[in-house]
Amino acid sequence: MNVGMVVAHEVPGREDIAALLAAHEAQMRGQTPTESCHVQSADDLRAAKARVYTLRSANGALLAVGALLPLGPAHEELKSMHTAKPARGKGVGRRLLAGMITDARSRGILRLSLETGSGPQHGPSRALYAKTGFVETGPFADYTDDPLSTFMTRRL
Repeated sequence: MNVGMVVAHEVPGREDIAALLAAHEAQMRGQTPTESCHVQSADDLRAAKARVYTLRSANGALLAVGALLPLGPAHEELKSMHTAKPARGKGVGRRLLAGMITDARSRGILRLSLETGSGPQHGPSRALYAKTGFVETGPFADYTDDPLSTFMTRRL
């Protein structure tokens, strides 16, 4: 499935991107109590000046989406990683993440951090992040300790 896939920086308001981000938001809100849910909508990401990335097939079909949100000098937060259901288990998330990391490095970013769920439904996400060099850490930015959150970071 990796042949022909293209990672790009795109506008979150594009219809297919907004729909995949909305699906991600609905899934996260359905799995996590409000006080522990840190998902952002396409509008939230745009307002925060996040860079939204997509991975598309050679024919342009949207396979995955993710975002990098500025936190401070040379530090960004990985947000809203989501792979479309038909593309799961095919290396799509890993490919998107690799492209996002490459772009962050090219812009002088030195560290990426993320918050994800600590429950079993988030196990595949945590495994992907660990396999790509993220290590568990404590809360960062405005986050606080929460038993439903796992915090990870990676130096670039």
